[in-house]
Amino acid sequence: MPKTTFKSTAHLQDGMKVIAKARNFEMTIDEPESLGGTDTGMNPVEVLLAALGACQSIVARAYAQKFDIQFDDFWVEVEGDLDTDGFMNLSDVRPGYSEIRYNIHISTNAPREKVDEFIAFVEKTCPVGDTIENHVNMKLNQIVLEPSKV
Repeated sequence: MPKTTFKSTAHLQDGMKVIAKARNFEMTIDEPESLGGTDTGMNPVEVLLAALGACQSIVARAYAQKFDIQFDDFWVEVEGDLDTDGFMNLSDVRPGYSEIRYNIHISTNAPREKVDEFIAFVEKTCPVGDTIENHVNMKLNQIVLEPSKV
């Protein structure tokens, strides 16, 4: 498949609540009460961790047959360290994750060596993991001023 552009919108609601949309889907993203939100959904940094685990799981499903790996179950536990003082602008620490760790669980009868090769491929092929691990050019296209409704 050639280069594909994926798109999403994130529309701020009341407080910290955001409705994010992509294609025909939407999800609520919010902050926990301790960070000023109403706790109606995962916060953005949790969505990032979930996206990594979901991406690795999807890659595993997509390529299992190629590696002749059969599994009954597959899941990824993901955690990361983030100093919220960076987000709250309370200290001079970066606002993003300093480390992300994950455990991949796979229920299979395949030999360990074959599973290790498969998981290495999953890690190398996951677009979300690649995006997190490597520098990505991020640029603001434009600021669009909309007339106020107030």
